[in-house]
Amino acid sequence: MGGRILKPLPRSFFDRPSHEVAPDLLGRVLVHGPVSLRLTEVEAYGGPGEDPAAHTYRGRTPRNAVMFGPPGHLYVYFTYGMHYCANLVCLPEEHGSAVLLRAGEIVDGVEISRSRRGATGPAARRVPDRDLARGPARLAVALGLHREHNGLDAIRTGSGSLAVLAGEPPDRTLIRSGPRTGISTAKEVPWRFWIDGDPTVSPYKAHVPRRRSVAATSVGEAPSS
Repeated sequence: MGGRILKPLPRSFFDRPSHEVAPDLLGRVLVHGPVSLRLTEVEAYGGPGEDPAAHTYRGRTPRNAVMFGPPGHLYVYFTYGMHYCANLVCLPEEHGSAVLLRAGEIVDGVEISRSRRGATGPAARRVPDRDLARGPARLAVALGLHREHNGLDAIRTGSGSLAVLAGEPPDRTLIRSGPRTGISTAKEVPWRFWIDGDPTVSPYKAHVPRRRSVAATSVGEAPSS
């Protein structure tokens, strides 16, 4: 890869509103240890009191504290009792905004990513390369991101750390935007961005309310970021 592709993005890149950072992340290369992927789909989430779908909408909590920290850090959260999802924090400290990393193409460490997906031996051949990081939970698994990586600085480089490299952004005519996936609040906001025609982009899924019994107690939704 060329020098520009390998150049880490500066912190100032993330010191902007998330909906401006999100489309500019497409085509960038995210590196964590031996695995690298080219981002093909992302979603922006706003700050406190601004975006009802964001984790920070009601303010700072122990869970979302990283989102109120410096830009360019990783915010990792656990959802639905089984998946981790990764975000990159935007805007200066105390603003509580981030971009959810939805999908990407594995460009280095394909076999490592496949093994992390639990696909080894004959079963490994049944997992298409396009599906290794197709969706936010799969992306986190492929990169080996877990709860302990919450707060990791993506601007630093070095063994075992996270870095976001300049990569090769797509032609602007190939960037599409539309409603965010699987949320019920602010679902019309067109802050999901993807590279048109890329096979690793995840299929759009509108929110489907969970069916509850009459006696069930309503609980708050767990938003996507």
